[in-house]
Amino acid sequence: MVWCPSFQSRLRADGVREYRVGHELVDEFLEFASGRARPATVRAYAHDLSVFFGVIGKEPADVTPKDVLRFVTDQRRPRKGAENVLRMSDGGSGLSTSTIKRRLAGVSSFYGYLVTRGDAGVVTNPVPLGLPTRRNRHRGETGAPLVRGVRRLPRIFNPDEVEALMAALRTDRDRAMAQAMLLGGLRRGEVLGLRLEDLRLGEWRVFIAEGKGGHQRLVPISTTFFATVADYMNKERPPDAPTDRLFVSLKGPRRGQPLSAEGIIEIFSAARERAGLAHGTCHELRHTCFTRLREAGMAIEAVQAQAGHRSIASTRIYLHLSIDWLAEEYRKAMESLHAPVEVAR
Repeated sequence: MVWCPSFQSRLRADGVREYRVGHELVDEFLEFASGRARPATVRAYAHDLSVFFGVIGKEPADVTPKDVLRFVTDQRRPRKGAENVLRMSDGGSGLSTSTIKRRLAGVSSFYGYLVTRGDAGVVTNPVPLGLPTRRNRHRGETGAPLVRGVRRLPRIFNPDEVEALMAALRTDRDRAMAQAMLLGGLRRGEVLGLRLEDLRLGEWRVFIAEGKGGHQRLVPISTTFFATVADYMNKERPPDAPTDRLFVSLKGPRRGQPLSAEGIIEIFSAARERAGLAHGTCHELRHTCFTRLREAGMAIEAVQAQAGHRSIASTRIYLHLSIDWLAEEYRKAMESLHAPVEVAR
């Protein structure tokens, strides 16, 4: 009998949310991952593995590379009822390449775990590293990726959009969270992970204890953020909140409890709608921060440190985000090339 995956989520007594799929090996992997990855990552693992095994219809030990390729093909097919709908970004009609790549990464992580365990009947990871090409077939290289994505420039806010969004936020707490991303470049999860002790008053810096990949960093941030936080602490944050998390729920049954990822998404989605903006995610606020810092002349290495990027390759995208900056650099270069040459007399 083939097992039928079932995505399940429940809140434990200690307030930690756990995810299950209904298979012993998968659930043990999710439990293992919860000790080394963010809750959002564990949730994505659970959902993506549920989708994968729902499509493949096999036991984990029976999955082959052919099954993985079949899964990729399935994910590229148009969704039912949307056969004639195409994305403007890449002309596709199935799932986006980024979603498919994320699902393959989750599946690969699961099988890496099984291979390491050594007791699940899995000795190799069925997710191919890539497809061989004529050039690299004899070089031992990974070859072409299974899913070739479009490297798109992230969207950013223009000054009018920033003003509209900030005006649509209703509390100092919400404005402080927006400023943490817009003025400091913090990720959404880093904002939610801030604790009271992470605010370095006088230094005008914040300590990121739970950065991406478990990396910590200490970053400067505008005094405007600290002033807004002070207003939030004095007027809005419940004085009897039982947590040291900086940002907490202000009303309802979870009043005083740490604000959740779902909560901050809902806050900014509602503000975006009130402001009449067609876009505006938390990550776009972060992108806007680094684009403006780079435009103002901040060294790319400093932007990398502020962003918490492990590789400067991730930071170089901010060299290309601002059309005005690129156009100005091009103009100065062309003026230099065509400057009149004085002939010595």
